[in-house]
Amino acid sequence: MTNNSPLAIAIMGPTASGKTAAALAIAAQIPSEIISVDSALVYRGMDIGTAKPTREELAQAPHHLIDIIDPLDAYSVAQFRNGTLRLVAEITARGKLPLLVGGTMLYFKGLTDGLDDLPGADAALRVQLESDAAAIGWPAMHARLAELDPVTAARLAPNDAQRIGRALEIIALSGQPMSALLAQREKTVLPFRLLSFALEPSDRAVLHARIAARFDAMLKDDALLDEVDDLRRRGDLHPGLPSMRCVGYRQAWEYLDGRIDRATLRETGIIATRQLAKRQLTWLRSMPDRVVIDCLGNDPAAQMLAQISAQQP
Repeated sequence: MTNNSPLAIAIMGPTASGKTAAALAIAAQIPSEIISVDSALVYRGMDIGTAKPTREELAQAPHHLIDIIDPLDAYSVAQFRNGTLRLVAEITARGKLPLLVGGTMLYFKGLTDGLDDLPGADAALRVQLESDAAAIGWPAMHARLAELDPVTAARLAPNDAQRIGRALEIIALSGQPMSALLAQREKTVLPFRLLSFALEPSDRAVLHARIAARFDAMLKDDALLDEVDDLRRRGDLHPGLPSMRCVGYRQAWEYLDGRIDRATLRETGIIATRQLAKRQLTWLRSMPDRVVIDCLGNDPAAQMLAQISAQQP
């Protein structure tokens, strides 16, 4: 990719690392449009638990790939990649800087590495895996995956039924771990230069405190519970959907089912968010081209702006 190619900026990081604030600070200095790289922000009607940008924040710069599908529907890496390639071309044609902002590392990897050539879904095998999971539980299925494909298992939560099932399905169909198949994939070439920043904490305890404070803010005045209750009342959603397995929503659903109390809701929600942040940081460490910025340091956006200016003609 030559220096004459359009420039796009990636702002990656774990949850509560200040990605949105940094992106808006950059957009205030350079005409920009923000492309969300977040598998939860795509869903309409899921605002509180996803920490979706506020109306005021959305008004500060054009945003894309937010509120684009119903929680009943699925959204794939392929859809994200195709949409992002189109959006980057459109934004640069308007003379603006594309800012790819979010914490769904699988989307970033799919964008930069290209789509995989993995075996398609097998309905009969999927039924068998679901039956096994019903008998022994998804954590045990995760342990099975860890024996067969430890690299993939390390990136997944023990209750991530969708991705654990898919990884086991791939092994059964191909005879190879998904991580090995992905490693064989040829590196793709993007039609733009991508400068990738990673907002990472110098002190993990401070990030954990931020996570707890943010989850408490979601629970204040029952905002998250009211949101999940409204989604439940639709009647067509269930806890097995990717949308309802998002951190916070799964725990709130269990609380509204009467399966856990309020203290457990808070505790498990914060723990799940911390685990998500840990997995995001694990992903980031596997990305050698990233520019690490301390999200707890002095003015991360200013540090990014200095490097962006050096990359622009």
